[in-house]
Formats: sequence, C-alpha cells, structure tokens
Amino acid sequence: MSMLICGRFGPHCERYVQQALRKHSLQQSRNIVSKSHVLLKAPSSSQSPILLISERGLWRFYHAYKNRSSRHLLSSRGRLLVHSNRHNIVTWTRITKALIRPRNIIITGLVGTGAVISQKIEAVRQQLPDLEWMKEYMPESEAVKNLMKSIQSATSKLSLPEKGFISSHLPKVKDAAVVEGIKSWWEENAGRNSAAVLSEDQKGTTHKNTVPLLGFGRSGATATSSKKNPEKERLEQVQDEMIQIQIRYQKEIDRLIKENKDLRKSLMLKEPKSGRKRTMRKSLIDMYSDVLDELERYDSSYNTQDNLPRVVVVGDQSSGKTSVLEMIVQARIFPRGSGEMMTRSPVKVTLSEGPYHIASFKDSSREFDLTKESDLAALRKEVELRMKASVGDGETVSQESISMTVKGPGLQRMVLVDLPGIISTETSVMAPETKNNIRKMVRGHMENPNAIILCIQDGALDAERSNVTDLVSQMDPTGKRTIFVLTKVDLAESNLYNPDRIKSILEGRLFPMKALGYFAVVTGRGNQNDSIQEIKNYEENFFRNSKLFKDGVLKPTQMGTQSMSMAVSELFWKMVRETVEQQADAFKATRFNLETEWKNTFPRQRELDREELFEKAKGDILDEIINLGQLTPKEWEEAFYNKLWERASSYFFESIYLPAAQTENSGIFNTTVDIKLKQWADNMLPKKCVEVGWDTLHDEFIKIVEKDKKNKGHDEIFDQLKLAVIEASKNKHQWDSKAEDSLRVIQVNTLEDRSVTDKQQWDAAVKFMEETVKGRLHQTQDKLKELTGPGKWEQWTHWKSKTQDHRNRGATKGELEKILSAEKDHKSNLATDELTTVRRNLQTSGIEVTNDFIRETWYHVYRQFFLTKALGQCQECRKGFYYYQKGFTDSGLECNDVVLFWRLQRMLQITSNALRQQVVNNEARRLERIIKEVLDEFGEDQDTLAKLLTGPRVQLAEELKKVRQIQEKLEEFIQALNKEK
Repeated sequence: MSMLICGRFGPHCERYVQQALRKHSLQQSRNIVSKSHVLLKAPSSSQSPILLISERGLWRFYHAYKNRSSRHLLSSRGRLLVHSNRHNIVTWTRITKALIRPRNIIITGLVGTGAVISQKIEAVRQQLPDLEWMKEYMPESEAVKNLMKSIQSATSKLSLPEKGFISSHLPKVKDAAVVEGIKSWWEENAGRNSAAVLSEDQKGTTHKNTVPLLGFGRSGATATSSKKNPEKERLEQVQDEMIQIQIRYQKEIDRLIKENKDLRKSLMLKEPKSGRKRTMRKSLIDMYSDVLDELERYDSSYNTQDNLPRVVVVGDQSSGKTSVLEMIVQARIFPRGSGEMMTRSPVKVTLSEGPYHIASFKDSSREFDLTKESDLAALRKEVELRMKASVGDGETVSQESISMTVKGPGLQRMVLVDLPGIISTETSVMAPETKNNIRKMVRGHMENPNAIILCIQDGALDAERSNVTDLVSQMDPTGKRTIFVLTKVDLAESNLYNPDRIKSILEGRLFPMKALGYFAVVTGRGNQNDSIQEIKNYEENFFRNSKLFKDGVLKPTQMGTQSMSMAVSELFWKMVRETVEQQADAFKATRFNLETEWKNTFPRQRELDREELFEKAKGDILDEIINLGQLTPKEWEEAFYNKLWERASSYFFESIYLPAAQTENSGIFNTTVDIKLKQWADNMLPKKCVEVGWDTLHDEFIKIVEKDKKNKGHDEIFDQLKLAVIEASKNKHQWDSKAEDSLRVIQVNTLEDRSVTDKQQWDAAVKFMEETVKGRLHQTQDKLKELTGPGKWEQWTHWKSKTQDHRNRGATKGELEKILSAEKDHKSNLATDELTTVRRNLQTSGIEVTNDFIRETWYHVYRQFFLTKALGQCQECRKGFYYYQKGFTDSGLECNDVVLFWRLQRMLQITSNALRQQVVNNEARRLERIIKEVLDEFGEDQDTLAKLLTGPRVQLAEELKKVRQIQEKLEEFIQALNKEK
C-alpha cells in the first residue's frame, strides 16, 4: 500500500509519524483515509486496523473494529507517549504538577510558620489535587497493553514503499500548492530509512469522540459543514471551550482558596500543646498601617514627607467607588444612599488577614462581626455618625480621616483610602466651595508620588461626562501608578453601547489618561440588600455569558473584582518595597537635624516632650497638695477665723449689733441679740461657714503653689497648667453635706452661752471689740473723707481742691453733726422733721440738695458717731469684769456689748476648730482625689495639653519625639518586610 496524509498539517503529521515509527522499526502498509485521519493496517488478519486521529496536537490510535478509542500516544514532536506504564505515569505526573501549581503558590505562604505547620502542609499537599474531572482523559492500563501489542506486531510486517509511489497514488487535489508541497517533501525524504507506511482510503470516516481544536486538521464534521462559515463556527467553539476551561479553573482555584482559608484559620486559632494561648505577632500590613497613622498625626495637612504608598480610591459621585471597595473588603461596610453624597470624609481601610471576618476602628476596642447583618448595620451607622461628627458647621465635607481595620481569611493585604466623589455642580443643600474642597482633597491625596490611584469610571455613562479622568491625568500623566476600573459593565452591555468604544476604554485609547492596568467589574444589580456573595455570583454569571467577552472586547485578565484586587495588592506591595527604605532615610536625616537644633538651643535641658512634661508637672502638683498636711492646727484655725470674720462682720454690725444698740435698756438689748443670733445660726451662718472653709482650703493650696514659684529651680512652663488644674478642682470640689448640720448644732449652742468664766476671756473680748470697732470706724471716716473732699492741709500740700459736691457734702455733714450733738441717744433713723430742718438750713446757705443726698450722708455720719460712742464704751469696760460678775448692780456700768462680742468671738473660734478638723480628716483627701481626677482628664485630652503646655521647647521636643517614633516603626517594618522576602 502506498502512503498519503491529507489535511492542513498533513506533511508535518507524516514526518512525526515516520520519526515515531522509525524508532520501532515498523513495517507499514497504507490506505488513504479522510482528511485529518490516517489508517494503520496490520498485515495479519488477527489484528484490528488502527485509525490515527488528529486531536489537540496529538495523535490517537483508534481500533476501528472494536469501536473504541485509546489515549494520546503520539506527540507533536514525533514521540510515542505510551511505551510502558512507567512512561505513562511520568507523563501524567508532569501534567498533574502543572495543574496543582497555583495551589503550591498559595500554600507556600505558610512555610515560615514552623516545622509542625510544614508537616501539616506536606500532608495536605499530597491530598489536595482533586483530578476526578481528568479521569475521562486518563488511559486505561489494559487498553494501553493491548494497543502496544498491536503496534509491535504491525511493525514487524510493514515495509517501505518504492520511490515515486506518492505521485502515482496521489488523488486529485484542488490545491496545487498542497500537492507540490507534499511531492517536494516526499522526494526530499524518500531516501531516508523511514518506517512509516500509511494506507489510503478514498472514503473518509468520522468518529463521535473526535474533538477538533485549533492547531491541527479539521474533523469530518467540520469539513462537511464548510459551507456554513466554518471559521466563525470554529471561533465560537473555541471561545465556548475557553470559557468552560476558565470557569472550571476558577472553581478549582476558589475551592483551593477556601481550603487554604480554613487551614490558615485553624493554624491561627490552634493553641500549643502547653495549653498557653498563642500570642499573635503583629501582621505586616498592621505594622505598615501604624506607620501611616503616625505620619498622619505628624503632618495631618499632607504637606511634608509622607510619601509612603496607599491605594487612593477616586471617582465621580455615584460611579461605584464605595461598591468596588466593599467588593475588595468582601463586606458591605459603608453607608448607602441613592443619588446623594454618602462619603463625606476620607476613610482609611487597612486590610489584613485574620481568622475571623471582623472590623474595628483605630480609636475603639469594639469589634464588628462582618458575618452578622446586625453588626454590619451597626458598623454602617457608626461610619455615618463619625462622618457627620467630622464635618464642621456650615460644611459638607471634612478633611479629617476615619481609620478602620478589616481582618478576614484571604483578604488582600493593603491600605485603601476612600475619598468623596467628584461633583460637577453644587446643590442648594451643599456648602459653598464644596466642589473645590473635594477636588482639593482628592488632589492632596494623589499628590503623594507613591500613592496608587484606583480610578473608578462609571461604564453606564457617557465617557465625555467623566471628571475624574482629567484630574488623574494631571496628577499621573505617565500612568505609572494608576489602575483604571470600569464599573457597571452589565448596564453598559444592556444599553447597547458600542463594543469598540468599551474596547478602546479598556485599551487606554479613549480617555486622555494612562494607566498600568485596565479592569472591568460588576459590583451589583442595583439592589442594596444583596450580599457580597450574591454580587460575586452575579458578576461571574455575567462575564460567563457576556457578549463583550465572546466578541473579544473583554480579556479574561481584565474581568472581575478578584483579578483587579490581586493586581492592586501586587502593585501596592511592589511600591512599598521600592519606597519604604527611602522614606526611612529621610526621617533619619530629619531626626539628626532636630537633635542638633535641640543641643544648640537647649544645651542643659532634657528632651522632655509634652507627655513627659505633663508627668513631671503632675508629680509636682501632687507633692504640693500633700504639703497641705504640713500646716499646723494653729495656722488652719487662724486662716478660718480671719476669713469667717471678714465674711460675717458686715452682717453682724448692720443686722445684729446696731439694731440691738438702739434699745432702751440692757434687758431688751439681750433679748434682741438672742433672737437675732438664733435666726443667724439657724439659717445663714452654717452655710456661710462651709463656703469659708471651701475658700480657705483652696486659698491655702494656691499659696503653696505660689510659694513654689519663688524656688530657684522653678520652671515657668508648668504655671499655666497648675492654674488650670486648681480652677478645675475648685469647680468639682463639693464640701461634705453633713458638715453644715454639724456646724449648725455647734454654733447654736455656742451663741446661747453668755457666761464669761474668767478675766482672760473678758480681756480678750474687750480687745476683740476694740479692734473691730476701730477698724469699722476707720473705714467710715475714710468714706466720709472721700465724700467731703480733701482738707485744708491736703489742699495746700497736694494741690487738691474741693468740688461743689464735696462742699455740699461737708455742709450737710455739719448740719447732721449738730443734730447728733444735741441728742446723744439719737436713733439710727433720721426723722422727717429733722430731714426738713437740715434741708432748709442748707437752702439758707444757698445749697440745694435732695432728701436722698441727706440720707446717704446721714448713714456715714451716724455710724461714725455710733462707733465712736461704742469705742468709748469699750474702754470703760476694760476693768468691768468684776462688775460683770456682780451683775452690774449699782455700778452704773453696762458692758452688754462686750458680752456680745465675747459670744461672737467664741463662736468663731469653735467654728474654726470644727472646720480644721473637717479639712484634715476629709476635705484635704477629697481635694487630692479630685486633683488626681482632673490631672487624669487633662492627660487624656491632647488638645487641652497642647494649650496648657506650649512654647518653643515643647514644640521642638514633640517634633523630635514623633520623628523618632516614625523612624523606629519604619525600621521595624523594614525588618519584618525583609524577613518575609
């Protein structure tokens, strides 16, 4: 039989078959078969003819009479793939290794967790490959053995055809170029020792198991349908098969990822055999997020050295920015709205891996379980409240960032910043300049040369309506750090958008901006209640059946949120590794400069930052409050006594002593005094004494603080803080409520006692009365002098003169003194006729005054008269103790005033002693506790401390501290990053 190979790749197939069969020294007979088929026929009638069918670049042996196909045996390089079971196992081992390679990439991330984990991974690794779906492609051992026997028997009986055989048996082929090609190839290789003899058959055969693909010849079914545009059918068939392969591969990857998540979760939660809980080290992304937080506190205005990468999510309002971020986070964590601005401030989200899917804020210990809808709703509400709280009055957006951490199995590790959407028009409910403020904010975040710009564009809107693309092109004209994401592709397809337009967008030809990568995603169906898993399923189904994908507009690598998320994470870590060391060097230089400035400016002082200064001031204040206990009882009682008399003297003179002194005899005097003292002690006096005790305690503490200022080592930087602590403690300090009742009992009993027991007490009472009356008399005389103007001597020596009012006062005073000199026992009130007389006398002298003017002058004149009289009474009673003991009978001496002042003095002394005991036993300790509370409150309020502890020294120390902290965290992060490499 002669040889003929037909089909598009016939010459190559023949060469490969000849090379393969040459190795086994086969004798071949040939029959012509249909295109893409070759029939091997053994000479012996006992052997079944073997049909070789081209499929996927390989050759299959087909037993025509047994109606059964064997496996691929001939490769594209002319080698028989099945020589024995050993070769078969080796071949499929290689295929299996290639298939499980994605799993190896995922699992190898767990190698560094230790020897025990390594053994667990090895055990799981041996069990991971699930190749059930490949069984239909695996050859059966019995079939392989029978086939090999048939090949071996056929090779011994096949012979090489003579030269020129091909030309005599070549059928009529329409394509002359193909015929000439076959002839030339055969003539060139005719002299070689070929063992391939193929039989020809004019009637082509087909088989239902034949699956023609790109690469080699067509099947009979394809040939017969050439009239129906076979190229288009072939392309559709290939696309369908590609989609199925991708779906099957994606499902396998998803299963592996899920298993990997479960394994990592179990490893994270696994406790050691010792029973102690595993201490989780801080993850790499958490360390990086801490560095960013420190940088943000160092310069919240985003103006200086913060050039570390983060993913900045920008886009027009309602373009799907937040939805893309939620798909990356795998939870719906942001407030939802319809057509209104929901993102009002930057939200920094740190994604890290953890055993549970949880979220928390940087300044809060509460954790939200993202697998529970109730926690998700609470988290969205909290984010909304924080955004509203950060926005000032009359504003729409805020520059203040909200920091959040999201952990969960399989999350891509990165830091994202969600910004308010760019708007074209300010509505009536927005504050003025909202549009410009948003653009300024977005520019500020994108100005970081290492920030990754995740540009979100709404695919359902006209490209000409985009605002964000122009802004991104200005900030990153070369596109070296921009990733473009086209959202709502499903709406774009349903709206019959031009496929070429979408293709030009994803190829970077439509917009003026450039990007490293272009992605198309679907982030929902418009239903706000859809879960993330429902959205992912919808996205997968859409791309599986998308016309845009089948038409070649969308590439597999550009589709889906998962592909986009992995690309963003890869770029993020690439830029982190490239820039973090440069950032650390910059802060090292800054630290050196600040340390040099400190040494030159404050050479003999420690580098105390605001927190350290506060701790030092806190210790000083607590030491000073302890010094209150160093005051002696005598010092306390004198302070209370003087303060009490200062507060009570006016009421005593005006309401008790003066009215009682107007009585006719001593009996009425004593009765009036007893009544008024009882009323005073029951109502006003105890409360007034408690106020005096409170004031005295704080005054003594202030004196101690002021005394400390005179010390040589006093630091003025603490003065403002100490005064603020004193004021805050005074406002919070409340005296014991029971103290007032106890004082009332003591004072009532003391004031009821009228028996002076010895001469010493009498003399003390006389002295007290004399000092008190003199003091009041001097005050009254000074007031009268002020009203009547300077005297003659003062006018000549100090060049002063009297005014008309002074002259009127002097004339009025003279008329009133005449009345008092005529009546020694005049009452405190001026009668009407006396008022008229004084006024007429003044009129005769040409002075016109009002009745109120006369009464005002009378008040001071009468007090001067009364106090002068009382002072004389006091001097007469110096030696009246003997007459007091006898009851003043037949002595003509009345010293009831002295007894009144003794009762008052004794009440003041006993009250002072009681207040001292209350202070020493209770109130000083209560004040110390309150001061500690105030100091703790101040220590937690950084804004208050910044106002109270300020100055160039504090600011320089604070900046030096922050730079050191940032540098240390950067170095720690770099070490961990290098270990992970």
